[in-house]
Amino acid sequence: MKPLIVSLLSDEATDADRFGPKAANLATLCQAGLPTPGGFCLDAEAYHLQLDENKLTVKPNETITNEVRAARLHAIGMRLGFLEQPIATPILESLLEVWKLLKQTTDTVVVRSSALVEDQAGSNFAGQFESFLDLKNQTDYQTAVRSCWAALWSTRVLRYMATHDLHAADTAMALLIQPLVRANVSGGGLSQNANGEMVISATWGLGSAIAQGEIVPDRYVLSRDGAVLETDAGRKNHQVDCVHGMQSVKTDLVNTPCLDSKQIMELGKLLLKVEDIFGDHVEIEWALDAEGIKLLQARPLCVETAHVPDEIWLQHPRLNG
Repeated sequence: MKPLIVSLLSDEATDADRFGPKAANLATLCQAGLPTPGGFCLDAEAYHLQLDENKLTVKPNETITNEVRAARLHAIGMRLGFLEQPIATPILESLLEVWKLLKQTTDTVVVRSSALVEDQAGSNFAGQFESFLDLKNQTDYQTAVRSCWAALWSTRVLRYMATHDLHAADTAMALLIQPLVRANVSGGGLSQNANGEMVISATWGLGSAIAQGEIVPDRYVLSRDGAVLETDAGRKNHQVDCVHGMQSVKTDLVNTPCLDSKQIMELGKLLLKVEDIFGDHVEIEWALDAEGIKLLQARPLCVETAHVPDEIWLQHPRLNG
């Protein structure tokens, strides 16, 4: 029997059919020697085991699509089934083993979604699913796992799926389990915009402040050879951290760039390395802690039609997905 949880350094972890594209992509970066938080991934098979253990029946989409009320009730039932039922013993044993391993080197743990339909070209699901940060005890850890499973049946996810002709009944949820990155600065990057340039965004604290529309992030434009072409300091009145949540930024930092030229160029080099690994244009999410820059996510570049070529950074990165 294949293990339910594997290290991101394991060859198995790059199997997107088992661990989802998000985890598989991150495993690829880990194994290429790029800086990441490391960690583990939980097989989507655990999602199916949880369904079987708690006798949760996934109705084929065609039986409920034409009945809105039935579809809503089914989704609610699925969410409650995941949230209220205990985790199946074989899964829980594997989860607790990984918890103990991580707690040897970190105080807090992160659980992130890695749906099998996530981070694909044309439908990346950015910000649609859930991530849970700063988990300090096993109760919260287990709740986070159940909540990530349940998120596959959330209203916003089902609506997003409907616009891309996808169905929750046809997929499953894998998970990432990682040490927390205590980010001083976070953001994202595009390896190429409409002008053939690289674009980096940044804000103080966690990047979720960008996703929530609370701030205007810094914007840095680089040439393909790594030269910094533009530096536009945003207006970062607020920041998000794992402990205190949303809080005000000191006045002198509101319009101060989060990154220096060395850090900007380092991110540019990482963007090109990630692009080279995946063989296509990419977008990344990253965080800067006391140890340096860490890549949190990488996926195929998916930019919908916009009036501003890199308008995508008004919404990205979404670190809660």
